Amino acid sequence: MSVDLLFHPSPDAVYGFPGARRLASVQSPWQRIEVWETMQLGRLFTLDGRPMTATGDEFIYHECMVHPAALTHPAPRAALVLGGGDGGAARQLLAHRGIARIVVAELDAEVVRLTREYLPEVHGGAFDDPRVEVAIGDAAEYVAKAHVPDKFDLVVFDLTPPDSPAASLYTADFYTRLKQVMSPNALVSLHLGSPYFHAERVARLLNDLRASFRVVRTMNTYIPLYGSLWLMALASDSLAADPAALAPDTLAARLAERGIDSLQHYDAAQHAALFSVSRAVHGKLSQFLKPSS
Repeated sequence: MSVDLLFHPSPDAVYGFPGARRLASVQSPWQRIEVWETMQLGRLFTLDGRPMTATGDEFIYHECMVHPAALTHPAPRAALVLGGGDGGAARQLLAHRGIARIVVAELDAEVVRLTREYLPEVHGGAFDDPRVEVAIGDAAEYVAKAHVPDKFDLVVFDLTPPDSPAASLYTADFYTRLKQVMSPNALVSLHLGSPYFHAERVARLLNDLRASFRVVRTMNTYIPLYGSLWLMALASDSLAADPAALAPDTLAARLAERGIDSLQHYDAAQHAALFSVSRAVHGKLSQFLKPSS
């Protein structure tokens, strides 16, 4: 039986996908996971009724969450994905030839199981690559117990929003702990939300990031599954790791050196556009940002 799959990004907004068919529904100890077949974006999964990943447009989100940060770093060797149980971020990280180790710290084993079964295009075999380690459990605990000598060059927050079981990871206290397992030129990538539906939340996250890291840059792109323009951020304590200052020729050279030439959304020309936020979006956030922001 088909239904209208509706999402409510804010109390006064709704969008969705008519004619959706539910393929699986599991209540894990942490959340309700549902897999849907849609005419518009193919298969997708939700957590507690929120859209997470769809086969039809996941490349937009995952390419933006991974490649701007990975290419800003001159030679990333190790990456930590917080969340990321669908494997999309790991798949994109594996495109960088120098990556030798990826840890996916996913809270819920059921997310990994269901997405492996129903959305294999998203992970693309990444979980079978010997460079990828899946650590099931609390990501904050993983960071707290990680061996300090094993530093990560990239950290991808592929998590549910702050009003979820991942809430404690979007805090200045956690950023301080995270830095203990980050290399000197490491970058953090995370998604913030929609400036139209979540302006106050986005501004709060940006204020905390700017209080915790020396370099913070916002990115934006439209993601059909999320029904809106979507904001992301890159952060680092290294002034040399500024993605907005990456020269086009340097970016093109790194793409060529790493053999990355088959992406669907992100490329050298798109890089600068990601960091150009419109006046309308800035105006939407300005009422919530601190004056120094």
